[in-house]
Amino acid sequence: MRIRIIILIILLASLLAFACPVRAAGGYYFELPQLVVNIFWNDDGTESIDYLFFFKNDPSAGPIEAVDLGLPNSSYDITSIYADVDGKKAIISKNDYQGSGSGVAVDLRPNAIQPGKAGKVHVFVGVMERVLYQDTEDSNYASADFSPVTIGSDYVYGTTDMTVIYHFPPGVQPEEPRWHAAPSGFPAEPQPGFDKDNRILYTWQNKSASASTKYLFGASFPKKYIPENTIVKQSLFEKIFIALGISSAVFAPCGFVLLCVGGIVGIGAFSAYSGNKRKLQYLPPKISIEGHGIKRGLTAVEAAILMEQPVDKIMTMILFSTIKKNAAEVVKRDPLEIKALEPQPEELHTYEKEFLAAFQAEAKNRRRALQEVMINLVKSVSEKMKGFSRRESSDYYKSIMTRAWEQVEAANTPEVKSQKFDEVMEWTMLDRDFNDRTREVFRTQPVFVPIWWGRYDPMYRSQPSTTASLPSGGTPSISMPKLPGADFAASIVTGVQNFSGKVVGNITDFTTGITNKTNPVPVTTYASRSGGGGRSGGSSGGGHSCACACACAGCACACAGGGR
Repeated sequence: MRIRIIILIILLASLLAFACPVRAAGGYYFELPQLVVNIFWNDDGTESIDYLFFFKNDPSAGPIEAVDLGLPNSSYDITSIYADVDGKKAIISKNDYQGSGSGVAVDLRPNAIQPGKAGKVHVFVGVMERVLYQDTEDSNYASADFSPVTIGSDYVYGTTDMTVIYHFPPGVQPEEPRWHAAPSGFPAEPQPGFDKDNRILYTWQNKSASASTKYLFGASFPKKYIPENTIVKQSLFEKIFIALGISSAVFAPCGFVLLCVGGIVGIGAFSAYSGNKRKLQYLPPKISIEGHGIKRGLTAVEAAILMEQPVDKIMTMILFSTIKKNAAEVVKRDPLEIKALEPQPEELHTYEKEFLAAFQAEAKNRRRALQEVMINLVKSVSEKMKGFSRRESSDYYKSIMTRAWEQVEAANTPEVKSQKFDEVMEWTMLDRDFNDRTREVFRTQPVFVPIWWGRYDPMYRSQPSTTASLPSGGTPSISMPKLPGADFAASIVTGVQNFSGKVVGNITDFTTGITNKTNPVPVTTYASRSGGGGRSGGSSGGGHSCACACACAGCACACAGGGR
């Protein structure tokens, strides 16, 4: 009995650790008429979380300005997180997150949802690791648990039409998944189906759910469809909790997403793409075969390809490089329109010329043209890397990136810091935390933006410049417009994020079009997956998924006579 009491005290303390901090008094009060959550269990053992929130702000409340989004654990890729409000991008930051545990902040300003208005908020978490557990009743199965966000009842009122959709890994057959006991108010059995990638779906829906109630969903599937080493091993405490009849999902980071609501409202959102990491791996395998030594002389853009940075970020790097070389200017920021300037400078790289040519194409052909730019760039880097070590070369360019940041951060005046950032900007962009670091570096000091700034931001073309003399002996004065550091950083960060929305659209689909040409799935692997149970077989077997519910959220049920 004493052991049980101690464990229950630990349980209570663990639950309290998830409590949301209230940032500031704010009078936030709203309805959440609809919530749609798509959870993708990917074949590399990761999880992708897609949310679509429909907010209806109360007329007497304050604007919904920002987000604190709690995440299952710290094993996430921040570059895979995307957010927008009514289609307009929001800025992601882990440094501004003020919740407990792991998470990110999402700044909705200047597109906050105003009092009396409705807004649709989207957030996509593409890569979450350490979210699958060993099934407790079947050693051949993995357990996948997920709890949608919850919002404090002091902030949300009314009912929510809540839909939770599981997408199982590619290859899983209709009769193989095993659903766990459904939460109160939801159908006892999920609705089976297929998504557009022919992956098995389980759908739960409750049109009168409560956004302030915690609902736990779960299912299990054969672990042969994921790498064995991606399954998190249960600790002794978790095993004890299970023995006491307490679900391990309460403690383990099994897809639990906590939404903190305070002076700034925490939310999550939806994205229409699966976040399958395989689709984003555009480098061909041969480039990873170790050669000898470092390949020097790559440009920052080529180094970004070597590091397999997201393609929208690489496109932004090319945009800045053409602007800095006086080869292009931004005509319109949203949606992005670029004009090539004449005469074109001689020092343009091939990929820069192709990039500018792609933007001169008709809008309907631009996306494909930009994919061709990336395909050619990947092939060019692959050719240059023949005989060299990718690992050693990547480390070398990371060291250049580190030194670049050190030069910027070591500058002791805004003028020098601005100049140094201008000189090394393309190398700092190799940092996967570029967005957050830029915001932090320029958070408090004013910035003397470079002379090419007007070609990037049309709003500043006609504004008067401010002259700043740099304290380096004999160096002439430079004339640059002055801008608050926070505004400068926000503009740079927005530019980095701009390509994944209005220009290339769905970034995963865009990258897939590149990967299919530069790193296609081996034919034998594809045949084995599609030949064993395609749509025709799945359609007939879709209704024959496991016909029993599991008693606990961390186990698989044993189906009597399961299958076809």
